[in-house]
Amino acid sequence: MNEIETARDLEAALAHGSPLSGLRLQDLDLTRHEERLLTRTDLEGLVVLGGRLSPTLDNHLRLHGALVFPTDPHAPVNPYRASLYQPHELYAGMENNGYEQTPDALAYHWSRDADAHHDVFITLLRAIHDDSVSDALTEFVGGAPVVGVMGGHALTRDSEAYAGAARLGHTFASAGLVVATGGGPGAMEAANLGALCPTDAVVSEALGRLAGIPSFRPSIEDWARRALEIFDDIIAIPVQDSAVRSIGIPTWFYGHEPPNVFCNGIAKYFSNAVREDGLLARSTAGLVVLHGAAGTVQEIFQSITPLYYAEADQTLAPLVLVGVDHWSREVPVWNTIEALGRERGMGEAVHLVDTIDEAAELVLSSRT
Repeated sequence: MNEIETARDLEAALAHGSPLSGLRLQDLDLTRHEERLLTRTDLEGLVVLGGRLSPTLDNHLRLHGALVFPTDPHAPVNPYRASLYQPHELYAGMENNGYEQTPDALAYHWSRDADAHHDVFITLLRAIHDDSVSDALTEFVGGAPVVGVMGGHALTRDSEAYAGAARLGHTFASAGLVVATGGGPGAMEAANLGALCPTDAVVSEALGRLAGIPSFRPSIEDWARRALEIFDDIIAIPVQDSAVRSIGIPTWFYGHEPPNVFCNGIAKYFSNAVREDGLLARSTAGLVVLHGAAGTVQEIFQSITPLYYAEADQTLAPLVLVGVDHWSREVPVWNTIEALGRERGMGEAVHLVDTIDEAAELVLSSRT
């Protein structure tokens, strides 16, 4: 492999003695390897993506044909990161300084400021960041089957619908599926919560503790603080299976939606388009759509396109909309979906049901 993302792999590459040309060093602290790197001249085409290195090493690498990509010292997040975010990482410093001084909030403002001033360098760094996150997400998920659960951010923690979404997430994760959501509040948080919890009893306890702070309005701090406390308690529970159960894929495009914390890993993007495509493309085991509005409708129609154009003999993962009245009357997209699916394989893959139990059964039965 030419991508080196850990100190251990870099140490092995240096010890092996093979040319370093053509390698990609991503987000590494090179200061501890500086003495040996300064003796190497086989550096043509070596690419250094971020990380730490001294001016002396930087000059040596460039002198011998390496490409060293710089970062913005004022960036609140690392554009070259090699791993997904963890919940406490995005909310770091909130206890002392409030949400607006967390990396999550600062990243949003950093990105918006770049748009306002047409800063091409920060635009480039955002693109690099999102590509790095996509690479990390692919490695994190591996070959595990993923089911996407979509839904709106307005669902409150004290509602029956929130509890239902949590039960749905738990059902899928207990069946061996990775639950992926848009990573925000509401239905997304509920599905991630249920997936992360190892037992039904833990789901019920978490729901009871969350109900006292039903929304991220008016206080994101209170909303996130309660969730982080519960997250810490959940991940401290000993389990035999350490597999990934819950992934959030949010975006800074929706700056008013804080990321939910009930995830094994969080893939947060600056580009909503890249984020949406990655979320839907990775939902290989199916997609369940709960109540939502404009953002959820966008996801529905984006997911329909590959179903519509699929080859006749292609096996299609199910797309299940939950809420007959909602999707046929309040937000009437079902008639369009049904019309597009006529006389195509897509027609057998799309479903409109009224309960989460029906949705779970459709997804799980499609895998047998």
